Amino acid sequence: MFLGEESQKQIKMRAERINPNNDSCYILTETKTRNIFKQIEGLEPDIVIIDSIQTLHSDYIESSSGSISQVKECTTELIKFAKETNTPVILIGHITKDGNIAGPKILEHMVDTVLQFEGDRNHVFRILRAQKNRFGSTHELGIYEMLGSGLREVSNPSEILISKKDEVLSGNAIAATLEGMRPLMIEVQALVSTAVYGTPQRSATGFNAKRLNMLLAVLEKRAGFRLGAKDVFLNITGGISVDDPAIDLAVVAAILSSNEDEALEANFCFAAEVGLSGEIRPVQRVEQRILEAEKLGFSTIFVSKYNKISLQNTAIKIQLISKIEDLVEFIV
Repeated sequence: MFLGEESQKQIKMRAERINPNNDSCYILTETKTRNIFKQIEGLEPDIVIIDSIQTLHSDYIESSSGSISQVKECTTELIKFAKETNTPVILIGHITKDGNIAGPKILEHMVDTVLQFEGDRNHVFRILRAQKNRFGSTHELGIYEMLGSGLREVSNPSEILISKKDEVLSGNAIAATLEGMRPLMIEVQALVSTAVYGTPQRSATGFNAKRLNMLLAVLEKRAGFRLGAKDVFLNITGGISVDDPAIDLAVVAAILSSNEDEALEANFCFAAEVGLSGEIRPVQRVEQRILEAEKLGFSTIFVSKYNKISLQNTAIKIQLISKIEDLVEFIV
């Protein structure tokens, strides 16, 4: 590992905290690519990690470290080395406040894979996403828990994304979603209250705010609920963001539950998209979602009537609905 930001002493302090047991990891604090390649030639490592690419400096370019030309040239030299020696190279890069990779956009085009490590200071969980992958899917997701001894893989994310409660509360609904090939059960929380400041507020955390407004309009137009004068707050627990349209039905159920102050059954879950005319639309890979809900002990899952389901002898009840009015009958 070649470090351009932290000293060897700092890295040693961090390593001792997680109790490493690896005698084949070598650390060098260096920023000049010429010196880095000299060390690589003598060591012949199995993998090379650069932290960070914005701190490297090539003698072939006169500009300062971190400039567009330096980042491009240093990356080109490392890619050439990786191809000639078949050695994997991992480049760690800075990101901007918007979450994008700092520096030239061409950096993302030059590499084979872009992995983004997301986190929040208020949550112990970290999410690893593939933004680009020349050798596989970009829709996969890895969830890890940050501990004092390092990162621990969360093998069953559904359990940590659903809150543990002593009593059933209104405004909570469970959605069966997919991240890549992995099914997840996530909790959707909604709060509907009378607007006290004149203009009603619409706030969504982890969910598209424009889609929330659309679902509220459908509820008002098709189901007759007067939500125009009420504040609506929506939250996806666990600090993750979801863009799967299959959670629409869970969002609607949570909003109706909070509006009527009637708690949903704790073992209900939802997996369907809601259309503008109030119809319940089918979603892809619904059987995988049903099996995940069954594995976690849910008794009933609400899905679209138009989904083709071939599952038989399942312990979970599959409730088929075709329009939003059917859902209202179960909740209100």
